[in-house]
Amino acid sequence: MSETFELVVVSGGTSDPSSTKLLADRIAQRVAAIAESRGAAVRTRVIELRELATDITTALTSQLITPKLQQAVDALGAADAVIAAAPVYKAGPSGLFTSFFHVLDNDLLIGKPVVLAATAGTARHALVVDDQMRSLFAYLRTLPVPTSLFAAPEDWADGALNKRIDRAAFELVLLMESGFARKVRDESWQSYQHELGSAGGTEVGINIDSDLMRLATGGSAS
Repeated sequence: MSETFELVVVSGGTSDPSSTKLLADRIAQRVAAIAESRGAAVRTRVIELRELATDITTALTSQLITPKLQQAVDALGAADAVIAAAPVYKAGPSGLFTSFFHVLDNDLLIGKPVVLAATAGTARHALVVDDQMRSLFAYLRTLPVPTSLFAAPEDWADGALNKRIDRAAFELVLLMESGFARKVRDESWQSYQHELGSAGGTEVGINIDSDLMRLATGGSAS
């Protein structure tokens, strides 16, 4: 029986349609095709951050994780690999994109392979992926693939973009096949200095099942 990998796509695009999601989808399709050619299957889950904007703000301001945001966190925790794609605003990845990763537990993505990608309205922002996004994911202790991906308007009709996508997708598949992230969790987890959550782990003592907490996170009191 072939192995099945869990791939999570995080798209920071805010429009519909979104060039950021288009790039992320193209990468995911190539990852699935390359994995299939090597005898494996890929199950893809897409997280569109524009649908979680309010939930991310709630987590930033109150350290409360809504059920909707928790589903995204759980998907990332179970992922074998991640594609993280951001639109570039004012020479940096969007605030929505960075805020999402700021609210995640610091341990959630340790060792997971990641393709980093960005889109922008001008090629002048081409270095944002390596200059800003790569440092964020290094802090989260992920394994970004060597090939970064960036698309400005003129790149979509350029065959060179497809070649870069193929290269990044192949690198991601190789890292998934290595099982590095799973081995870290199974064999070396205790050797890391863990710091869970933006509150240093103190948020786990909050009773989110109370009527007040359900109301604060958009639910209804019983």
